[in-house]
Amino acid sequence: MSAAAMLAGHLNPATSSAWQALLRHADRQKETGFRVAGAFALDPERASRFSIDAAGLTLDYSKQRIDTQTMQLLLALAAERNVAGRRDAMFAGEKVNTTEHRAVLHVALREPAVGARQHIVDGVDVVPAVHAELARMRAFSEQVRAGAWRGRTGQAITDVVNIGIGGSDLGPQMVCEALRRDIHPRLRTHFVSNVDGGDLDRVLAGLNAATTLFIVSSKTFTTQETIMNARRAREWFLASGAQQADVGQHFVAVTTNLPAAGAFGIASTNCFRFWDWVGGRYSLWSAVGLSVMIAIGGDAFAELLAGAHAMDEHFVTAPLASNMPCVLALVGIWNGNFLGASSLCVAPYAQDLRRLPAYLQQLEMESNGKSVALDGTPLATTSGSAIWGEPGSNGQHAYFQLLHQGTGLMAVDFIASLALTGTSPEHHRVLLANCFAQSEALMCGKSADTVRAEMRATGMAEAEIEALVPHRTFTGNRPSNTILLPELSPCSLGALIALYEHKVFVQGVIWGINSFDQWGVELGKQLAKTIDTELAAGAVTGVHDASTQALMQRAIAAMADRR
Repeated sequence: MSAAAMLAGHLNPATSSAWQALLRHADRQKETGFRVAGAFALDPERASRFSIDAAGLTLDYSKQRIDTQTMQLLLALAAERNVAGRRDAMFAGEKVNTTEHRAVLHVALREPAVGARQHIVDGVDVVPAVHAELARMRAFSEQVRAGAWRGRTGQAITDVVNIGIGGSDLGPQMVCEALRRDIHPRLRTHFVSNVDGGDLDRVLAGLNAATTLFIVSSKTFTTQETIMNARRAREWFLASGAQQADVGQHFVAVTTNLPAAGAFGIASTNCFRFWDWVGGRYSLWSAVGLSVMIAIGGDAFAELLAGAHAMDEHFVTAPLASNMPCVLALVGIWNGNFLGASSLCVAPYAQDLRRLPAYLQQLEMESNGKSVALDGTPLATTSGSAIWGEPGSNGQHAYFQLLHQGTGLMAVDFIASLALTGTSPEHHRVLLANCFAQSEALMCGKSADTVRAEMRATGMAEAEIEALVPHRTFTGNRPSNTILLPELSPCSLGALIALYEHKVFVQGVIWGINSFDQWGVELGKQLAKTIDTELAAGAVTGVHDASTQALMQRAIAAMADRR
């Protein structure tokens, strides 16, 4: 596909005929007072019509404020914005990351070795190299898991500490937390990312240096937070009585900068590779997932990849009307751009998925938090969405009040496993009951007449009833999806993550933005280097605004008092 064809239709979407038709459709819905509960009453087949099964997952989007016409208009928008063409360009290895001139091929990381689809970058199929690196990861992981990889004192490794940040931390941490029941019984996994020294201190406090393995995950081996934490970890290790020559038994790297890793004390044979066509927030499938493979084993890691690949195949082959990532993306566009939803709450009804909202924050907000189109012109529409959430049922006693009765509209993705996530069938039954009840309550709300009837049944006085009615009434008609996993397994988790990856891609195509760069984070990094130099020198010498200068002076004074 030519560059011109790739960019065709990627100007701001607000001028498109499909976008304008959706705006008119949203106005009509508002005028007619469309209610989802009423749509169910009129259509007994609504739940099945607005549900999709793919890669073992079920998406029920029937509680969205949509009807058949809504979906037809959204699919027309997807066609007009060339979603299928851009998807195919990504899978073909085209350099769809236009600002960095890179292919985007995290899908190649989960392509099976046998019967594989080719993924070509600069004329070379990258799948064989991916599997060569997976084999190296598996060999190393099996050594650690079997106790054959030993520390300097001859003892087996008991603790694995992943040092990274962003995608090199959030993805592996989320997966290890979600699959904690599959972790090797001898091994404990830990994650350090924050440059706040307390993060590393907390982890190191419970470790034995002689049985700890550190994974330093940084593509360039220059990421400030990661390298600072790695150096401090090395200092801690050496202070235990180890020598510099012992570092290679306790530190490995995921990096492309072999000389820097070698200078640190890590031999090239203990460096694991990934490629510039793998973005950080899409990298857990690569060597960045080494901590995951060590924790759950090579076979389970392969199942994680297989689940993601199953969703990849569905995404690339299913018609857009029954394509789960596409539909999930389009419903999100409808909520955010046409109904005015201010954010998306992710509510996993599984405690082991507690880190999923944080993972999706980076995936969605770093990918689609953009204000210009691919051609550099300012967007005429909003893009991206604020992602937040905590596990249910905890959230019901925290933020759900805002979802039900707040003045703003917020969409919700409920996620649940049909199989036990613990050991108690009763607990799991009540968990699912709460999940399903919350989505029903958000849709139905509670009318003033229902509130009055309930209070009258208790014998409450009419005056008090009328005083309380406004407080106990809520409108409902709040949109939600429910995503069901057959079980919280490596395979279903892989499919779930890939579902959201492709959703983010489709939304980026609709908005006409590049979902694979993140220039917005660079300015803060640059300024931090300048400010740190001045803080270290103990004097504000640069030109700063009055607020920043005052803050720096307070910090310098506080640091001086500690000396």
